[in-house]
Amino acid sequence: MNQLLTTTLTVLGALTGRIRVGVANRGTDAGASTLELVILVLGLITVATLLVATLTAAVKSRTDQIS
Repeated sequence: MNQLLTTTLTVLGALTGRIRVGVANRGTDAGASTLELVILVLGLITVATLLVATLTAAVKSRTDQIS
């Protein structure tokens, strides 16, 4: 497996774990603050960017091998 893809999946797993822990520890709070939502969205955008970069690098590497 591509090293960049492995790293991306590891980061995604860590972020998912942090989100689960945060939700579990939240308790009876009835909603998320704006800051929490902004941080969550920025994290998701970061993961999506890393995933796109990883897939682009993998496809480019494979295309170069074929050529």
